Amino acid sequence: MDNSKLTETIFARNTEEYITSSTHANEKDLKTIIEWLKPASNMVCLDIATGGGHVAKQLAMHTKHVIALDVTREMLFAAAKHLEDQSNILYCVADAEQLPFLDSQFDIVTCRIAAHHFSNPNQFILEVARVLKPNGKFLLIDNVAPEDTKLDIFYNTFEKIRDKSHVKAHNVSKWRGFIQQNKLQIHKEHTRKKTLPYNEWIARAGLAEDVKKKLEDYLLAAPAAYRSYFQIQMKNNSIDSISIDEWMTLCIKENPDS
Repeated sequence: MDNSKLTETIFARNTEEYITSSTHANEKDLKTIIEWLKPASNMVCLDIATGGGHVAKQLAMHTKHVIALDVTREMLFAAAKHLEDQSNILYCVADAEQLPFLDSQFDIVTCRIAAHHFSNPNQFILEVARVLKPNGKFLLIDNVAPEDTKLDIFYNTFEKIRDKSHVKAHNVSKWRGFIQQNKLQIHKEHTRKKTLPYNEWIARAGLAEDVKKKLEDYLLAAPAAYRSYFQIQMKNNSIDSISIDEWMTLCIKENPDS
């Protein structure tokens, strides 16, 4: 099964968890997105891998139209139901690496907490740059791996145990390369630690009991320095929370006429 099909299968089982996820619905984060993008009422936007539609909803309140795109049909149906009060959102089933739009169509493109599922991130960025208008804005938010190779391997390994559709969380240096290769200029960026409530985090993945045990055993068997980096916190002899790195960047598409 190719990864887009695997992603579709896994996310189709867990649509409600992504709509109600405290991580994805974080109001402070969504407010920051709007502050960075400064959307206007005449703009047309594309939200790639929209999931529960949290970013699409925020954009729709400030812009003319939003297309909420996801590879998982069931996820889009759930998002549409969740966003039924927003009349200016259209829904599209498509792959992030094969966007079904003409060149230079969008003022804003966003993708939040999803790109680690993409098989070819460079192709994804190429497609984003293609469908953006000159001077258009691209906001990318995703979990990122540490620059240290051993921590990178440890992180991507436990993400893969939790979620078979996880391909790879790249480090920031790698993402900068993808962006610069495709004629996008980084305008603003921020890296932070994101704390995940452990039980909610694993519930979103719908794990079987044996996989839950495998994941917890892997995390607890890690060297102390690894557990410290990912801030693994315990409560009543069980993991209570874990912290990972998240990168947020605002990019502008080069205008060849300027």
